[in-house]
Amino acid sequence: MDKRTLLITGSSTGFGHATAKLFADRGWNVVATMRDVSAAGDLAGRNNVLVSRLDVTEPASIDQAIKASIGHFGKLDAVINNAGYGQYGIFETIPQESIQRNFDVNVFGVMNVIRAIVPVFRKQKEGLILNVSSVGGLVGLPSISIYLSTKFALEGFTECLSYELASQNIVVKLVEPGGGDTAFHARSSKQNAGDGGIDSYGPFLERAYAALGKLAQHMATPERIAAVIYGAVTDGTKRLRYFAGDDVKHLVEARRKLSDEDYENYMRGQFA
Repeated sequence: MDKRTLLITGSSTGFGHATAKLFADRGWNVVATMRDVSAAGDLAGRNNVLVSRLDVTEPASIDQAIKASIGHFGKLDAVINNAGYGQYGIFETIPQESIQRNFDVNVFGVMNVIRAIVPVFRKQKEGLILNVSSVGGLVGLPSISIYLSTKFALEGFTECLSYELASQNIVVKLVEPGGGDTAFHARSSKQNAGDGGIDSYGPFLERAYAALGKLAQHMATPERIAAVIYGAVTDGTKRLRYFAGDDVKHLVEARRKLSDEDYENYMRGQFA
């Protein structure tokens, strides 16, 4: 009962799995949630880990996971919204239903979890919410327009929410990883519409994929991102944003330092 307790979504692989393990290793009680609890792997069977089913698109499963968390550990101190996936391809080729699904998980799913946990935190007069965003919520990149637009939305929503919930002694934070992890990209590649058979996009996509491939050579490991998330949750500050990963650091610096015109020319040059 004296330990701090954290609930994290999307704990079966990647950032979520590494983060759940790190918090558990550091003595936290961890509620590791995922759509399929059979995928818990080495998180299962630990005394300070409760594996619970949660689908961010199903509010009833969120309510049940929160209820189970408090019933098992007595209290929730922090929630990490990590669940999400990527939708790749040229915008023109991506079906509307695929776009809706990506927003349902990456944006509305986060809102579903927050809507469920805020009354709990407000009643106990404290709590912390951390949303795992992406550097892609700051920097636009070609052939990832739908996924990155979900992260742009998450960035704006989280910033607004941080001001609202500060009045309730609830801290809200963002961690912005770089290019993600190999498991994430493997899953997301299954959602790649490519050029949709429109040949005129071919030469551009070839250049874009080559440029993005160079960025991917410097991706941070899930363990490194987990360390940034742990630091953000435990540093005792009200800081909003935490950048993590060096793969697109130069693009973020260009966005922050250059004029709009110079930045746009710089970005076009990356894919020309």
